[in-house]
Order: sequence, then structure tokens, then C-alpha cells
Amino acid sequence: MEARPEPEETLAGDLSAGPTDNEGRSSSPVAGTPPRAEDLLQTGTSPERAGAPEDRTSPAFGPQRLLRRGAFSNEKLNSLIEACIAEAAPDAPLEKASYVAEMLATALRLLRDDASEVDLKLTLAALKELRYTGRVFAPYRAVRRVTIFGTARVEESSPVYQQARAFARKAVERGWMVITGGGPGVMAAGNEGAGASASFGLRIRLPSEPGANKTILGDPKLVNYKYFFSRKVAFVKESHAFVLLPGGYGTLDEMFELLTLMQTGRSDPHPIVLLEPKGDTYWDGWREFVEQHVLSRGFIDREDLELMDVTEDIDEAVELIDRFYAVYHSQRFVDGKLVLRLNRPLPPSYLAELSEKYASILREGKIESVPPHPREVEEGDAPELPRIAMDFDRKSFSKLRRLIDDLNRAS
Repeated sequence: MEARPEPEETLAGDLSAGPTDNEGRSSSPVAGTPPRAEDLLQTGTSPERAGAPEDRTSPAFGPQRLLRRGAFSNEKLNSLIEACIAEAAPDAPLEKASYVAEMLATALRLLRDDASEVDLKLTLAALKELRYTGRVFAPYRAVRRVTIFGTARVEESSPVYQQARAFARKAVERGWMVITGGGPGVMAAGNEGAGASASFGLRIRLPSEPGANKTILGDPKLVNYKYFFSRKVAFVKESHAFVLLPGGYGTLDEMFELLTLMQTGRSDPHPIVLLEPKGDTYWDGWREFVEQHVLSRGFIDREDLELMDVTEDIDEAVELIDRFYAVYHSQRFVDGKLVLRLNRPLPPSYLAELSEKYASILREGKIESVPPHPREVEEGDAPELPRIAMDFDRKSFSKLRRLIDDLNRAS
């Protein structure tokens, strides 16, 4: 039996901000308990003026209290959207309610645009899939998760299968959970090694492939997708590390997408490990091709090859994903500055060394310790962790990965 979204009226939860939201989540300027959608509708206070003296003559007052972006000129329509939200989720925080108001307005515009039935079906399916994905992963936010990619076309006797299974088992022993595509081959090996309790399966529905593997079949952590693109978003959004074993077009597609997202900064940095059985030359051959036909022509920079590691050793693969988070914890942009949250503080002398070594990726200033920004405190975004900030140039993402490696060597 496959896991499917429950009937709409029983679903709860929301989709958290994705990894490509480099500016971080916006916040209300009001300290203390954030205003609720219902409160603002009852008081007539606009989001921009929440907590300020009420001014009924202000253009901000009125039907666009929640629908700050993408409001209709028809005030009745705006009010109906807001009333819907207040009825469905009266305790929803303002920021979340505002996003949903804009989603509803966008959905209504699809009708005004006379969008085709195909476009409507695609948009609906993607929204439902992403929303259900967020609901499935929500209880496991505190646990790091590694995604295993690789061919679906190997049997249990294959060295690739056995290596994937052994890696997954060791990763779980180190406190990780494992995400796979939920199908056969390397996916089955990963779920088998991790065990059902530590496994997720993000399965694409294809007529040419069998159903979910026996480990994840029937598990509530199995999610089925109609579209590859929403499944790809889920993999990137929900993973803290990626391990790729030899595979076909699908595996190579996932690898190049990961490298592109991290090279361009459209995803936060994550460890990418290319794992192959001893004596196998799959990834060596791939790297040779990239160096001879991509790097040599200037299509990528030398630093871009440092976005991934290649190994034949399972213990080293586990160590590589663990080490990435030895000191580094996470990142976000706040007021234009890149903030790196750390698992432990670093001495000023070491930060001074890093500032000099990585001056080329700073627009100005230096790398320095900072307290949590009020926005991070208000949102509960790891305010207890030490952090450093820098005026990052927003283009040298491969070098940023090297800086993170240097942070972790300080452990």
C-alpha cells in the first residue's frame, strides 16, 4: 500500500521556506507574540502598522491587511480572501497568513488568465505534493538527513548495492536518517541499510518501474510524486548531505543539479560525496571527463571541483558528511550580510586569519563574531548558537564551501 495525502479537510501543517530563499524569512517588527490573522482582521490593523496606533484614514488600513503583495483592485475580493484565512486558521501567525493570502490570489488569477486545464492540473499537483512533503518531514526537523542516489538497475549481489546498504547502516549508527527515491536498486539498498524507522522514500510514479521497495512500502514516510521537478525540490530542501553511487541518467541528472545549485548559491552548501566500490572507476572517469572537456575550456572554475569529494571507503564517506557539520551549523542572509551559525565559537585570531585568506570573497570588512539578529531571535532561528557574519560577494560560492571546510578544521 502506498502512502498518499489524506483527504484535504484533515491535512494540517505548512510548507516551510525552501533553501533558495537566501534572504531568510521575513519577520514582523513587533516584539513578543506575533499578531494573528484573526486579530488583524478584527482590529483593522494593517501588517505594516501592527502594533502602531490605529489610523483609519491611512491607505494601509482596510481590505489589504493580509494581502500585502498581489492584492486585487477589487476590495471585496481581497476581503473574501482574508475572511477565508481567518475562518480556516484564525491562530495563524501574520507572516504565514500573508503568504497563503498571496497563494489564493495567485490561484484566482489563473482563472482570470484563462489558464489551460493542463496548467491548472500541474500547478495543483505540485502544490499538493510539496505541501504533503513538508507535513511528512515536519516531525524530523531536528535530525540530519542524507540522501542516497544511484542506479535502480542493480541486484543485491552487486558491489554497488552492498556498498549503498553498508553506508546507510553506518550513517544511521552516527545519528543520520536516510532519504532515497524509494524504488529498487541503490534506493532499496539505502532503505534496507537504514531500516524503515530511519528511512524516507520519495518515489516517482513511473509505469516502467515497479512500486516502492519492501522496506519503505506502506511506511508513512513514503511520498509519491507525479512530477520530477517537485520531487527534486523535496530532495534538496529536506537533505543535509548527499551521497551518490554509480548510476544512469537519473543519477547524473541529480548530481549536476546539486552542483549547479551550490555553484550558483541557489542552495545552501551541503556535503556531496561520490562513492564507488573499490576498484571501480565510475567517478574517476566522470571527473576525468569534466576536467578534460569542461574545466579545460573555462566552463567552470577549478574551485568548482571542490564542491564534491570522491571516495571508495564507506567510513570515509560517513566521516565526510559528519565533518561538514563539526563546527558549521547553517546559514542565512540577514540585512544583506551572510550569517553562518556555528556549533561552537571560534577565537578572534582564527577569524582574523580567515578574513585575510578569504578577502577575495568579501565586498568589504572582515569576518567577525556577531550576536543573533533581532529577527533571528524573534523567529527562534537558532538564537542560542554562536555566529559569524560577513559581507559576502554573493558569487564565490565554491570558495565559500572551502571557507566552511576551514571552519570545520578548527574543531
